[in-house]
Amino acid sequence: MPMATTLVIPNPFTTILPRSRFSHRRFTCSSVTAQSRSAKDNLLALIADQDRGLRTQNDPAKRASIVEAIDAVAAVGAGSVTTGDSLSATWRLLWTTEKEQLFIIQKAPLFGTRTGDVLQVIDVRNRTLNNVITFPPDGVFFVRSSIEVASPQRVNFRFTSAVLRGRNWEIPLPPFGQGWFDTVYLDDDLRVVKDIRGDYLVVDRASYNWKE
Repeated sequence: MPMATTLVIPNPFTTILPRSRFSHRRFTCSSVTAQSRSAKDNLLALIADQDRGLRTQNDPAKRASIVEAIDAVAAVGAGSVTTGDSLSATWRLLWTTEKEQLFIIQKAPLFGTRTGDVLQVIDVRNRTLNNVITFPPDGVFFVRSSIEVASPQRVNFRFTSAVLRGRNWEIPLPPFGQGWFDTVYLDDDLRVVKDIRGDYLVVDRASYNWKE
């Protein structure tokens, strides 16, 4: 288990601007908010019955509809900064296409357990990310990563270690891999991600802060 542009603005006191030949659609704060809410609600409705992505794996049409909804949400979030302090949180998985996570969720009962919350725990200031899969009441598998903000929406990450832990035992595992993810949409309670492998992740802000 996952561009910046310099804008030169003419001085209105020294530059005579030509009259525009085109009419531009004006967006008010309320219209943007309504657009965001509509796109977000549509996405949440589509993933509501997908068991975190398990049911989507064998349903290409459903997957295409969800990806289209993700693109619509991403369009709302285009140009926004999503790599600041608001990214720091415990994020709980709602839906994903990541095969490794889905495999663990699906196969956990074979090992006499079940999968609880699947989390991403991000601390931007301390440059850390933990990918966490819980197995109630006491089990947990988590992968530690270091992170670096690369752009207004992109974060680079490098896995540093992994741990499988039970009530009275712990098995350390070697780190594996690195990559990046783009948070294409972020608000007070929802985050939508595309990553280096072309996978998608939809998470909400958990009501608690996970700690090792």
